[in-house]
Amino acid sequence: MSDLSSLVAQRIVILKQVFAAHPAYERLQAEFQLLLDRRRAEISAGVVMEARGIAVIGASGSGKTSAVARLFSHTPGLVIDEPETARTEVVSFLVPAPATLKFVGVTALDAVGYPFQGRRTEMIIWDMVRQHLRARRTLFLHLDEAQDLMRHQTKEAIQPVVRTLKSLMQTKIWPVGLILSGTLELRELLNHDPQLARRMVPVEFPRLTRHASADFALNVTQEYAARSSLQQMVNFNPDFAARLVHAADHEFGLLIEIVIEAIQVALLARADTLDLQHFAAAFERRSGCLPGLNPFLAADFERINTRVLLQNEVRR
Repeated sequence: MSDLSSLVAQRIVILKQVFAAHPAYERLQAEFQLLLDRRRAEISAGVVMEARGIAVIGASGSGKTSAVARLFSHTPGLVIDEPETARTEVVSFLVPAPATLKFVGVTALDAVGYPFQGRRTEMIIWDMVRQHLRARRTLFLHLDEAQDLMRHQTKEAIQPVVRTLKSLMQTKIWPVGLILSGTLELRELLNHDPQLARRMVPVEFPRLTRHASADFALNVTQEYAARSSLQQMVNFNPDFAARLVHAADHEFGLLIEIVIEAIQVALLARADTLDLQHFAAAFERRSGCLPGLNPFLAADFERINTRVLLQNEVRR
């Protein structure tokens, strides 16, 4: 690795740690703080009440996973890992595939710090999960990609999953709140059972729009460019913002990725100014598209499906 490449890699790592707040995250933060304060107040008063949860819903690339990670790492006083007492107020894991109830339970045990090997029924495994959540004084269990709990499942198979999720929040000894993050399919899981749905506060990460999100796209680009000591090009205007939003398929998380990748191109080229050509090069690198199918170059860019890799002709 050259000295320039190494230096740029270090700067990009730092840049990726920058978090751009947005309304959906602010709502998530507020709702989580309400649930956390309520749960702590109940514990302080010696009262056991049914827990509640949050469903974080957004398309792939919306930034929901990063937002939840940011939430946990930046909530004041939230205990992530306390070695002296083994207390962990939040346990987080990615829903495994296949998402059978038993396999999810085994994954939850591993996440709580109790790797499990052996033969047990799913009922016993989930009893163990509850015991370890209580022992760790866990207040919230976070399941990422929670839509996979119902993917490829029959209605009969979904019902035990729903019952298990509700039982975590309803247990009389140590109720645990749920944070479920996933794609739009997650709504189907919640709406499968009205009792589960009413226990969850939905927080949606909506798609960006061409006009309403223009200022946001420009401001984010300006902030990240400034942090990289790059000047902005003169024509960072609404047309550029529309191209950036479309290139990101109208998703917040993908937009941030493209901005950072364009900055990487500029830094590797030893440029002083972040320009449209850097965004075009970044998109070409991530998609393998021809210039005529690059949303930063094409005149009629809105016809382009920006999720398709190695695209060399327009698909209508």
